[in-house]
Amino acid sequence: MYEPIRTKSVHTMAAAPEFPHRSREEELDIRLAGQLTALLTVTDELHALARRPDVRPAGDPGTGPALDAAALADAAERIAEQVARLSGGHYPLRAEPSDAGSPSRATALQQRARTLAGNALAVATSRGDAAVIALAAERLEAHSKPVRDLART
Repeated sequence: MYEPIRTKSVHTMAAAPEFPHRSREEELDIRLAGQLTALLTVTDELHALARRPDVRPAGDPGTGPALDAAALADAAERIAEQVARLSGGHYPLRAEPSDAGSPSRATALQQRARTLAGNALAVATSRGDAAVIALAAERLEAHSKPVRDLART
């Protein structure tokens, strides 16, 4: 009475996938490398701001902590090393930081860095990567301190 179906159903699973699938660990590695690369970019921007002559260095007296250029440079190198480790030995491309604008922009950059460090910490915890957990927690703490009065007075 009914004619049999001659074409394959759209509901059947394909025998062989046409594209490669990544494991959960590979996906977490990619996501973590992306979070760290974004954190590296913001850290480079903060470092460029800290090196400006109109910004008070960390050792100067003032009303609150300032940006420490040496600490930011060290953090950027450690972040780049972790990205390289996660990316199979490929160091991230690092753009020349933009003109960082006014010293008041440091607060927005600090907030962005804190958010990125928190995201990296969450992914690293899910992945179980102790080295990145320690680095992300350190950066989260460093960027949680308020940055006030960066302009020389």
